[in-house]
Amino acid sequence: MPMDKPQHEELGGDGHPKNSTEKKHKKKSKSKDKCKERERGSHPDDDISESSRKKSKKEKKKKSKDKKRKLKTLDDDLKSPKKKKRKSSKQDSHNGTSNELTKLEKKGDHFPFEYQHIVAPMVGASELAFRLLCRKYGATLSYTPMMSSSQFVKDAEAASLTNSGTNTNGATIANSNICEFQTIPQDRPLVAHFSANDPEQFAQAAKLVENVADAVDLNLGCPQRTAHLGHFGSYLLGDDDRELVLKIVRAGSKAVSIPIFVKIRLMDTVEETIKLCHQLRDAGASLIAIHGRYRATWERTSAGARDGPALLDQVALVKKSMPDDFPIISNGNVIDYDDVVENKKLTGADGIMSAEGILNNPALYLPRLGSSNDDGEREVQIPIPSPLKVNGGGSVPDKKKEKTMRKLQKKMREIETIEKKVKELGADSINDDQRSKLQAKSEVQTLLKWLENEVSKPSSKELPDLAITTQMTSMKLSELFKAANNKLVLAKEYISLVRSYPMKIRSVVFHVRRMCKDLLEQYQLMEECIASTSIDEVDVVLSKCERYMNDPDTFHYDRQKAAREKEALAAKRREEGKRKRYEGRMMRKAKREGLADLEHYLRIGAEVPTVEIVRQLKKAPQEERLAVWKKHHSQHCMSHHLEDGGCKRDRACAFLHAEARDKNKFVEDDEVAG
Repeated sequence: MPMDKPQHEELGGDGHPKNSTEKKHKKKSKSKDKCKERERGSHPDDDISESSRKKSKKEKKKKSKDKKRKLKTLDDDLKSPKKKKRKSSKQDSHNGTSNELTKLEKKGDHFPFEYQHIVAPMVGASELAFRLLCRKYGATLSYTPMMSSSQFVKDAEAASLTNSGTNTNGATIANSNICEFQTIPQDRPLVAHFSANDPEQFAQAAKLVENVADAVDLNLGCPQRTAHLGHFGSYLLGDDDRELVLKIVRAGSKAVSIPIFVKIRLMDTVEETIKLCHQLRDAGASLIAIHGRYRATWERTSAGARDGPALLDQVALVKKSMPDDFPIISNGNVIDYDDVVENKKLTGADGIMSAEGILNNPALYLPRLGSSNDDGEREVQIPIPSPLKVNGGGSVPDKKKEKTMRKLQKKMREIETIEKKVKELGADSINDDQRSKLQAKSEVQTLLKWLENEVSKPSSKELPDLAITTQMTSMKLSELFKAANNKLVLAKEYISLVRSYPMKIRSVVFHVRRMCKDLLEQYQLMEECIASTSIDEVDVVLSKCERYMNDPDTFHYDRQKAAREKEALAAKRREEGKRKRYEGRMMRKAKREGLADLEHYLRIGAEVPTVEIVRQLKKAPQEERLAVWKKHHSQHCMSHHLEDGGCKRDRACAFLHAEARDKNKFVEDDEVAG
């Protein structure tokens, strides 16, 4: 890993110092035995036999005392967990923090890669472009977004990819965009993160990514409503599914040579979490990442629930209960680098994983490389990202590329015709379907440009093998800190990466508004950013921010716009509260009726519509649509599935936005979740 110091220097060596007290105890024991031998004057063989028996008894007593001590310590910790206050500091003012953390990093030999500063798996948010940005600024291990193992296998079969992740045309799993999975040689070490509820499908998915990832992770932490309906994520943590979960881990572990990781949430008690972790380890898991909040249930509202603080004291107890050579990763309560250090101290974890903190600041882990004041002149080696298509392979044959290119060219002609109509007759002259085509213009242009470039390239045999050649550049640490302290610079770097490694515009907008939230609100550009339908439009918003920053006199505060934004925010909050109120009503109703299953009414109308049902209902009269939907799919948003352009309320909608299923396959790609 070019960015890091040699592992033995950063980790400070491996293993633990021997216990000197234990040595003294053994010496005293031997001395006493010798004295007793001299006093007895008995046969040497008898002495040896007697001594061995006594020594065995002493060792048993010692082990029993150690076990009691450990249980007592665990019990004391449960009664009075330690709490530590967090100190705040600026990004570049960690003069002693980096060295302090290095002293704690004693365990790093479990795998042939560094895993202490981790980008968490986030649906629609931990994509290739964002991972590369985080790696440049200090992250050492990244997880892919959550992918459905069943859908991944299905898409791979459709692309004729074998277990090795390659087909006869040279396409590889790394560049086929299956379940939005993309990677390049510089995107390492990498963990492929899957949801699963079927051991065989998880094993197949793991086999597909074995050659392009360093580990495979099983998601047992997703708290989303769609995870409940699809029966995956944290909803598999109950006792009823325990054997299924262990079978999934065993299947993955047997199928591949790379490690199997598991990401979990806390169980209802520490003892249950400890039991789960030991079971996962015995089943073949090589690392467990713990999100320090409780596993998801519909009714949980107490401390540790999704919106509350992470319970790091419980993570510490779990770590203490596990063997020293088994890595535990702590996830939660990390906003800045001080939190990384404090979290590691408090939990004793082998690594720290961040989702929310790194979304706001992709340079979260940069201080681990040193201080901008003390080490600013030090050169840091940074790999230059290679093109997405490596080793000459293409995701589709050339003839298919040409066919796809012709289709996109046709779409562009349609878009140009619609634009002409809008220009002549106004925006009201087009329907929702035409509007959605206009919104897709940027993505069509990006893909068309890429295809035109690919078709004009020489054949795969003439292409160099980029997988084995990585060019490097160097930057002074002070330069990295300067860029890291300017969110606008980070956002522009991200946009540049997205142009090379395309992503859905929804995810692009999401990242930019998280990185530049303060600037967008200060210059009243948040609404414009969220409304962007192309990368170019997002770039225009960032350029406006830059202009206002460089010349503050050009910005004029719009009071009417501020009032509109305030009202829109209030309306959004009202809409977001609808779903919670609905869930609350249904739970209370079940409770009043004495039902043992408090989720009974939440299951009515929870059936995810199939692709075929959606296709039929789109053609059906409005009355028939409503009748079918109310009977079978009442918890799902009808507009999301049946209306052109989907649901206009998006995240504010009180209904579910799960994607239509194909047979029994379930895919979740609509929520950002870690």
